[in-house]
Amino acid sequence: MAVCYQYQLPVLPLDRPVPKHVLSRRGAISFSSSSSLFGCANPRVLSQTFTNSSNLWIPSSGWEERFLERRGAISYESSDQTALYIRMLGDVRVRSRAGFQPERRDSHPYVDFRLLHLPPETEELASARKIRRLLSFQRYFRSAHLFHGISSRNSLCILDDNYSGQAMCMLEKDGSWNFDIFLFDRLTNGNSLITLTFHLFKYHGLIEHFHLDLVKLRRFLVMVQDDYHRNNPYHNALHAADVTQAMHCYLKEAKLAKSVSPWDILLGLLAAATHDMDHPGVNQLFLIKTNHYLASLYKNTSVLENHHWRSAVCVLQESKLFSHLSVEESYQIGRQLGSLILATDISRQNEFLSQLRTRLDMRNLSLDDAGHRHFMLQIALKCADISNPCRPWELSKKWSEKVCQEFFHQGDIERRHKLGISQLCDRHTETVANIQIGFITYVVKPLFMEWSRFCNTTLSQTMLGHLSLNNASWKGLLQEGTRSGDDADSICEEMD
Repeated sequence: MAVCYQYQLPVLPLDRPVPKHVLSRRGAISFSSSSSLFGCANPRVLSQTFTNSSNLWIPSSGWEERFLERRGAISYESSDQTALYIRMLGDVRVRSRAGFQPERRDSHPYVDFRLLHLPPETEELASARKIRRLLSFQRYFRSAHLFHGISSRNSLCILDDNYSGQAMCMLEKDGSWNFDIFLFDRLTNGNSLITLTFHLFKYHGLIEHFHLDLVKLRRFLVMVQDDYHRNNPYHNALHAADVTQAMHCYLKEAKLAKSVSPWDILLGLLAAATHDMDHPGVNQLFLIKTNHYLASLYKNTSVLENHHWRSAVCVLQESKLFSHLSVEESYQIGRQLGSLILATDISRQNEFLSQLRTRLDMRNLSLDDAGHRHFMLQIALKCADISNPCRPWELSKKWSEKVCQEFFHQGDIERRHKLGISQLCDRHTETVANIQIGFITYVVKPLFMEWSRFCNTTLSQTMLGHLSLNNASWKGLLQEGTRSGDDADSICEEMD
């Protein structure tokens, strides 16, 4: 079977209709094929041509009339009703005469996340998002003119100069652990991920070193930010910006800064910015028990992380950010980016923690070795991904409330559809304080203790200090809540 993309993807034969919201998404490769691809003796041979511009394989005859509505997607035609569907970032409108077989009666109904997420995106929100994307480009081109000393006539001021100036002032302290990403997001009109990542690419000299096209880079970042779900309380573009800023702080640590190469920095920042792309706002267990096609596609293993990785690769391909690099370099970027993003799977926490402990105990961790540096980039990304409890209390508390809001939203969906409420997702039995105390004790603290052993610096000690204080604050809130509950029970008993 021909590989339809530069990176080989698993495929999933579907026997159910493609959901309507899937047909409006971007970047998928979708095609129908004959049943010979499923093991018949004489598989059909497709003549192909190779397009150098996008590194995509496409059929050489009759594909123009069935080409999908977005670039980067491919449609194959067949004479029967069997279909093969490959999921990348999102999905596209399939123009094909071959249909899909009806859904099996005994299969679980497909869960439409657009209908389940509250509130659903309205036409006004969709229009506002398009305007933000347009204004983002306008801001960029205006700043580019100013950078080159060109004053544009009748230039449109997208943001108030005071806000732009404050955002630039904040970027002067991009390596501060007290960096308030919430304030920065407001100052950049909701474009914190674009603005911060673009700034960090310039700060680390990646644009010059890799000869990146500024317009392609800007387009890539806009596409990345746009593919985070704004309706998600936690797993959204703001979280990605926060993780990217934390990753930048770790890359500036003396032990890493003197060893990492521009290649390592590029991968670290890319992985941080894209590590949760197209996150549906529910966990892997939810996708598995609702029989979601992504769970089947990735065989119930690192489902979300695999999807984030493929989403990032798709946007890289569509933006053509690295089209000037060799095929081998592009392949290595995709492969190592996947290795970093897959490491953020929380179910693999003990695996990486054990490896880090062993290497630190044996003192055989050499940052001169590319493999060891990549391992520490994985650890750094894992730390950045769960670093919220190590931030100052005002920031940490906001993040804790947001992630629990997303947990409880999933629990409400599960209760409504009688799916069995997942752990930590029941708002009637769990509290934010209780969830955070357990998360800090069993997940965050063990990892950051080992990180502190790796680089015993002011930053690592600051993070552990905030972690201890935040844990104490949550315990205090939990005790206050318990006392309030006991007092209420006593009052009710006296009234009875």
